[in-house]
Amino acid sequence: MMDVGRHPNITLYTYSEVENVTGFIGNFKVTIRKKARYVDENECTACSDCAEVCPVIVPDEFQQGFSSRKAIYIPFPQAVPSTYTLDMESCLGNNPIACGKCYEACEKKCIDYDMQDEIIEIDAGAIITATGMDVYDPTELDEYGYTRYENVITSMEFERLISASGPTEGHFIRPTDRKVPKTVGFIQCVGSRSEKRGNPYCSNICCMNTVKDTLLLSDHYPGVECKVFYMDIRAFGKGFEDLYMRSKQEGVKYIRGLPGEIEEDPNTKNLILTVENTSNGKLEKHNLEMVVLSVGVIPRQDNKIIKQLLTLSTTSDGFYMESHPKLKPVDAPTRGVYFAGCAESPKDVKDSVTQASAAAARASILLNAGKVKIEAITSRVIPDKCIYCGICARVCPYHAIVPPDKKTKTLPKVVEAACAGCGTCAAECPSDAIIMRHFRDEQIMAQIESILSEKPEEKIVTFACNWCSYPGADLAGTSRIQYPPNNRVIRTMCSGRVDEKFVFHAFKLGAPIVLVSGCHFSDCHYINAVRWTQKRIEKLWNKLERKKIRPERLQLEYISAAEGQKWARVIKELEEIRKKVTKKEIEETMKILSE
Repeated sequence: MMDVGRHPNITLYTYSEVENVTGFIGNFKVTIRKKARYVDENECTACSDCAEVCPVIVPDEFQQGFSSRKAIYIPFPQAVPSTYTLDMESCLGNNPIACGKCYEACEKKCIDYDMQDEIIEIDAGAIITATGMDVYDPTELDEYGYTRYENVITSMEFERLISASGPTEGHFIRPTDRKVPKTVGFIQCVGSRSEKRGNPYCSNICCMNTVKDTLLLSDHYPGVECKVFYMDIRAFGKGFEDLYMRSKQEGVKYIRGLPGEIEEDPNTKNLILTVENTSNGKLEKHNLEMVVLSVGVIPRQDNKIIKQLLTLSTTSDGFYMESHPKLKPVDAPTRGVYFAGCAESPKDVKDSVTQASAAAARASILLNAGKVKIEAITSRVIPDKCIYCGICARVCPYHAIVPPDKKTKTLPKVVEAACAGCGTCAAECPSDAIIMRHFRDEQIMAQIESILSEKPEEKIVTFACNWCSYPGADLAGTSRIQYPPNNRVIRTMCSGRVDEKFVFHAFKLGAPIVLVSGCHFSDCHYINAVRWTQKRIEKLWNKLERKKIRPERLQLEYISAAEGQKWARVIKELEEIRKKVTKKEIEETMKILSE
């Protein structure tokens, strides 16, 4: 960060947050709130005179609460700029001034109790999202006694205790008696790989972080006995297996099994840990002087705010979803936005640096190009048909449509650089005033007519999303999974493109079953377009029921690109439903829709 602060071409806004982002690729406008430090960072020399006289003492967040700080403080030793910040929530000198000691102690008069937040607006061509991650709070895992026993700490607290810049200056001690512990236990997967409590995913870094910690203890304190309790050690990565084996050679004991509970000896403050050793099938008790909970990582708590500002998608684990896991691993679905580090998934330092380099390269390519190439699948407004309702702008997941103004007769404007071609606007437009290039209504209608031109009663008409369901069907085929061959697929970029008139047209031409298949909510390539699909299909079910047409003949399924088996199963189930649709029922449906 110090190199960044000194670089002439980099402007570093510290103690700031992004409040708003508007615009599109190459033309973003970013509003930044630079929070008031109440200290002039250009004049402050970090002499510490103010902190020495400050009477307020609060826990130090950087030191994980193991030490304290004053109300006026430097957040951490390597902070840039090296300037004091006044914590107004803890300070006694504001509204009204009841203290003011720091102001009196500062010779350069850097402290200003009346300083206000500053609003800064900048233009940006690309945005890199590197929001990092948070760590899991093990409080809910009460069997480990994290809230009850002082000698149970987290891996983050371990890092502060053993760090040279930590509260004990690198001397690893037990919190209760401030002595070096003789036996230390590490419990893996705390908050990770658990469906009921914590998170179902692997946090990636925990195993090797523990291996590193055991080696640190072995190097600095050769007499300390370390025991690691684990489900399995995931040592993938260059040189990681060697580190794991070196840890074993240093005498670290790896016990396969997660503890059931921890109890404390009230006299010695030692911890009695009960675990089933799955290697030998025995129930064991281990007497330890200290236990370290290897906590997993979770998405940032404020990710939802960034998600709204940048119109991003998240996967089921809460991390941001990339545009394509293989072809565009650092691109966000919103063009011009890129990911780096743990914003997209849990990563170690090496992978974070690699992705950051890739994101910087992608942004450089965009900025150097000057112009942006887009796919010819964007939407276009037909002026003569528009009724200025503004539905198109409201449903667009990318905010790529400027709303119309009925008073001034201003038509909605499609920002083609931001439009991704999902087609939700065209499907929702009540006046058919929007067309999608290469996915026009006439083209899709022609495909329906071609499918049902011969023996329509034997066909299943399927609308499949380009990014998930269509590849899912392709996977079923390449995997040679058997399923009924009478399914006919119409590919759309998104299930959100499926207009209700497509469904009615298929039924009118004699289709016994119509399937609309899209992404899972957490996997939608177009942010939240699949949710509009669900709303539209639910309305269609109600309309079919009012017309006395069985709603079961219209099906909605969420199938991902990896679910070839599910695709085959769904088609088999639909075939069973199709067999129960009689010719008389089809004829009645055609008659009802023709009236």
